[in-house]
Amino acid sequence: MRASDIRFSMKWSAVDLDWNQVRAFLATAQEGSFSAASRALGLTQPTLSRQVSALEAHLGVTLFERGTRSMALTEAGQALLSPAKVMLDGALDLSLAAEGRSTSMQGKVSITATSLFAMSYLPPVIEALRHRAPELTLEVIASNSLQDLRRREADIAVRHVRPSEDELIGRLIGEHTAGLYASQGYVEQRGAPSALADIHGHDFLGFDNLDQALEVYQQLGLKVTPDQLRVFSGHGEVLLAMVRQGLGLCILPDGEFCEGLEPVLADQVRVDFPVWLVTHRELQTNPRIRLVFDALAKALTERLTDKPVS
Repeated sequence: MRASDIRFSMKWSAVDLDWNQVRAFLATAQEGSFSAASRALGLTQPTLSRQVSALEAHLGVTLFERGTRSMALTEAGQALLSPAKVMLDGALDLSLAAEGRSTSMQGKVSITATSLFAMSYLPPVIEALRHRAPELTLEVIASNSLQDLRRREADIAVRHVRPSEDELIGRLIGEHTAGLYASQGYVEQRGAPSALADIHGHDFLGFDNLDQALEVYQQLGLKVTPDQLRVFSGHGEVLLAMVRQGLGLCILPDGEFCEGLEPVLADQVRVDFPVWLVTHRELQTNPRIRLVFDALAKALTERLTDKPVS
């Protein structure tokens, strides 16, 4: 199709917004301050502040009520937030469509996984990719939060739930297991429960928050009480360090990072969860993302199943 064949019924003079200014507005609305928004966008705070002020001047409205510590959207800002998000979605769709049709092997590919999974499984894969495709830049985002692949928060995700979004595609590459662990020092001092009903008097550690941790333990048949849960963290490596310190029992993924720890109730408390490799449908044809996706799938399948993959 020739560019001259495309016709829009549009008054172009009415569309003269600066996308960088709109992006600065959206980031500030989401982050709640110029300082946080500037960090999120990789800009200096004065630059971001100027962009927001320029957008306000261009639109003829005040978007934020400036406070000493935080910023709140004005009525006009709230009204304009929704159409600005539509612009963001359009920009993301444009970026994804272009990225999916790129043929370049140069560029960045970002991979997200939970912190413990990233520590245990990704380093050898990253090393192999660096030798195979040295022109690639690889970013590992270690987080227990689900990164939004539709908004390009990551290109590829290792997840433990099947993707439900139509825009995403996933490949089941195996299963991982987890169990209840304690340090040798804890077991020597406090003993180890021999049955599910024998957990009273023991301390437990939990992921994220009290309610979520209690729910997980209850689902496993462990009737842990709030008094037994005194330490929480959203980071697996922090909980692992706390367990090694002897602060209590905790559900941890099986693997080499649990070496030296004592499995507790190993025949009664087991968790099996799937491992999915996920990416955006638009990106599956991008050669560098395809290369990383396939390399991850092969290496992780071999690690999780102990079987070579041709």
